[in-house]
Amino acid sequence: MSNHLKNETSPYLLQHAENPVDWYPWGKEAFERAKEEEKPIFLSIGYSTCHWCHVMAHESFENEDIAGLLNRYFISIKVDREERPDIDSVYMSVCQAFTGSGGWPMSIFMTWDKRPFLAGTYFPVHSKYGAPGLDDLLKAVAHRWEQNRAELLRSADQIIEQLQQSESGHRKVDNKELSKMAVKMLSTDFDSVYGGFGPAPKFPMPHNLLFLTLYAKQTDNQGALKMVEKTLTQMRKGGIFDQIGYGFSRYSTDQYFLAPHFEKMLYDNALLIIAYASAYATAKELLYLDAAEKTAQYVLREMISPGGGFYSAQDADSEGVEGKYYTFTLDEIIGVLGKEKGRRFSENFDITRNGNFEGVNIPNLLKSSDLHGDFNDEIQRLYSYRTKRSRLHLDDKILLSWNAMMIAALSILYRTTRNEVYLQAAVNAQRFVEKNLSDGPRLFTSWRDGKRQKNSVLDDYAYYIAALTELYHSTLNKEYLEKAEQFCMEAVKRFADNEEGGFYLSDPAETELFINPKETYDGAIPSGNSIMTYNLVRLYQLTETEEYVRLAQKQFHFMSAQAQDYPAGYSMFLCAKLIYDVPPEQIAIVLKDDSDLEMIKKRLPLLANVILVPESKEYPLLNDSTTFYICRDHTCLAPTNRF
Repeated sequence: MSNHLKNETSPYLLQHAENPVDWYPWGKEAFERAKEEEKPIFLSIGYSTCHWCHVMAHESFENEDIAGLLNRYFISIKVDREERPDIDSVYMSVCQAFTGSGGWPMSIFMTWDKRPFLAGTYFPVHSKYGAPGLDDLLKAVAHRWEQNRAELLRSADQIIEQLQQSESGHRKVDNKELSKMAVKMLSTDFDSVYGGFGPAPKFPMPHNLLFLTLYAKQTDNQGALKMVEKTLTQMRKGGIFDQIGYGFSRYSTDQYFLAPHFEKMLYDNALLIIAYASAYATAKELLYLDAAEKTAQYVLREMISPGGGFYSAQDADSEGVEGKYYTFTLDEIIGVLGKEKGRRFSENFDITRNGNFEGVNIPNLLKSSDLHGDFNDEIQRLYSYRTKRSRLHLDDKILLSWNAMMIAALSILYRTTRNEVYLQAAVNAQRFVEKNLSDGPRLFTSWRDGKRQKNSVLDDYAYYIAALTELYHSTLNKEYLEKAEQFCMEAVKRFADNEEGGFYLSDPAETELFINPKETYDGAIPSGNSIMTYNLVRLYQLTETEEYVRLAQKQFHFMSAQAQDYPAGYSMFLCAKLIYDVPPEQIAIVLKDDSDLEMIKKRLPLLANVILVPESKEYPLLNDSTTFYICRDHTCLAPTNRF
């Protein structure tokens, strides 16, 4: 029997549409019913490729006894965190305030006016190992709601007051040494033996690597570059990189980058394409270009919709087992490749009889001395075998901010390789966004099955502006730059805090929750405030519009105050600061003939501000030929016909 989720489009919500729990989507109907029946709300937040969300769903939400408790004493609401990042952000702060940590599935107990009074993440059905069971917890909350509701409401008021006070704090501090401090912090956390930062689990954090790459380039700091190279090499060799189907998994559960949490997210792969392409441009190591191109190959093969938009994620689980899709036994390898080729492949990719992961094998190159061996035929045969052996769940909703990241990544990869396939995929995805996820100046967070969500947040605008700017850099088509400027002004209009600085996550005119956060910390992805800082700098350098530099300087002041305690957590903001303080080379081009543009596009630098200018007294043609006016390091060179 279906519940109220049956008509939703989110894959995560649809996974729960047949639960015996009487789930509601977030909306007026659920809150009105809770108020009318004077029941507390149980809010469950997750996403469709979340392993522990699957576990809790199977253990609890398919359990008739647990469903009975929820249906009797609560109104239950399901939220896809990827469709509603605003809801997820606020209640993640609640969860962290209550428990000191967070994650998914997130479990929130709250009133019908959205005030939380208890929070946690995964709960087993029954209490064990000192952790409360969901059955006991539901009974206890229901009892306290009936017998001592005032105490629960006081708890809600206290946590809301605490969160509102933390949001209102504002320190007017500007530290010019933030980048040096961040490099020092990252150096302290760096694992010089196995790459990455800190102990396991190890997350890729590609924006940290981007910052270190840019810092190394500007300051000739070889130590910073070595951290990048060691980490990128280890990840490419490890099991976190899918050696058979390509692309990167979410994170490594160990210090070696061998055993990943196997889900693949679009945003990780987009940001890692950028990190590898940028490192290749700096260090000229072919392994980095190989990683970027193979990751793009995976995305264009498995994550692209017929309309050109990119899907969100692939699951870690298949047939109820995490990683089953990705692992092999030695006998499987021999059976697919034959004895001789199978032996050679197994020696190179660490395939053994006993296995390197829970009795089976994750193909990897961590012990290999041959990183450039020709195993293309074997890999293709194993990939074909793997796709027939089992299937992965695909979250096929299309998220604007994540698509924007991939548009930017493919644009950058095009400028690295000159491969038109990447640029065309980026252009097609931008057209998809324009058709399905925008309406004039308004953007929308997600699209699936012909329907788009009506909400949007700062990240949608910030990342799309960055994507349009990168498309401009790859095409010199001014329409992309004009669109970037239009959406930038819309973002300022809708999300900027004109008094205290920074940008709110939600439009203050539309927010429905008790706080409207300004997200500044660069976590799994760079924050909307970091990306907006970057956008303002790039748009100023491309257009020389004074309003952008005014806004950028105000944003620097706000973000510097946020970053002063832990600048290593603000790496994308620091990238913006670096390119503001030391601008990329400025190239003004006067075309003699429009046909010259195609040649120029194939030679555009990875990081430069390139503009087309008409012939004029200020910019005359040299030798009656296309002319380049190049400035770098605050010095302009003589005009030239060579580029």
